[in-house]
Amino acid sequence: MMNCFSCTNAKNFREYDEDMVPRSIHDTVVSPRVSGQKNYQKTNVARSFTLKELAAITQNFQEANLIGEGGFGKVYKGQLDCGMTTVAIKQLNLEGLQGNQEFIVEVLMLSLLHHPNLVNLIGYCTDGDQRLLVYEYMPMGSLETHLFGIGPNKEPLSWRTRLKIAVGAARGLQFLHCKANPPVIYRDLKCSNILLDDDFNPKLSDFGLAKLGPVGDNTHVSTRVMGTYGYCAPEYAMSGKLTLKSDIYSFGVVLLELITGRKVIDRSKKTGEQSLIVWAHPFLSNKRKHAQLADPMLGGRYRNRCLHHAIAIAVMCLQDDATFRPSIDDIAVALEYLLAQEDSSSRTSGAKSQTHAPQVSPTTNVKLDPKIQERGGYYVSV
Repeated sequence: MMNCFSCTNAKNFREYDEDMVPRSIHDTVVSPRVSGQKNYQKTNVARSFTLKELAAITQNFQEANLIGEGGFGKVYKGQLDCGMTTVAIKQLNLEGLQGNQEFIVEVLMLSLLHHPNLVNLIGYCTDGDQRLLVYEYMPMGSLETHLFGIGPNKEPLSWRTRLKIAVGAARGLQFLHCKANPPVIYRDLKCSNILLDDDFNPKLSDFGLAKLGPVGDNTHVSTRVMGTYGYCAPEYAMSGKLTLKSDIYSFGVVLLELITGRKVIDRSKKTGEQSLIVWAHPFLSNKRKHAQLADPMLGGRYRNRCLHHAIAIAVMCLQDDATFRPSIDDIAVALEYLLAQEDSSSRTSGAKSQTHAPQVSPTTNVKLDPKIQERGGYYVSV
């Protein structure tokens, strides 16, 4: 049984993690570097803004410039460089779910780590008790707004676009796990933290809960449980032992959301269907039922073989035993192959073709463990 958290409490849960960060941005810390790059900490450092500067570019934080609101606080749209650069400014809610510690982690992480699939931090403000973050502006907003509750006048995400987003998110996570040294555990992967540009290229955002991963002979990092309900790996929720495979579980949840178009927790659904994992379980182990998992908004516009492989990848990420979950390297390779085959098939046979479906390359090494196969091929504990 997967007993991650009580199903009666679906709010975000974020607790103060005392060993997470220093007391101020200027304290000396062990910071992640990027493999193969020297003196990375001395470049691309975020700029320090005054509150007066940020008030000016948002017209004194006018409601007309408000573009979002979350656990951190309100997000405003602004213009830098005489209107040449559009930015998003997050203003810390002093009574909100996140605080100064998460703010410092975010500035440190995004000042040091740069990748096309990580949101770019332009600067920050620490005037008095004010805490603000200045990011590049992502015009299409979060994945959440394009996947759930789509109105009649809004075009749903195509199957190819969903694969493209999954690939980009995997590449961002791959950078954190494999290129940063020590590796970085994201700890808050979810649809609302995946931002999209004009061409639906995804970028991971909100690094306030990020944690440096284990090094040397250590197998995990012990820490207080922090994250978002439904996305948290069961072993981390129960023990507080955080590993890179904790992020893999969260990725599996996001991939299943992309496939189904359903939220991980949706209280508007009837009993038995409110948890995506519980609802999906009967369909995951039966290949003939996979079509019932596909988002109805897709209208069947996907290749069956590609759907089967995408579901198989999600299932492997959602293994209750973390040791059975694949690495992000293997996941990225498998998803990139599916996307390449989707593009190739579309060019040769048209977007609606259901024949000549792609096969997962045997070089991906993304396979179900033999022990799992003995239990019926697919396994997700619910």
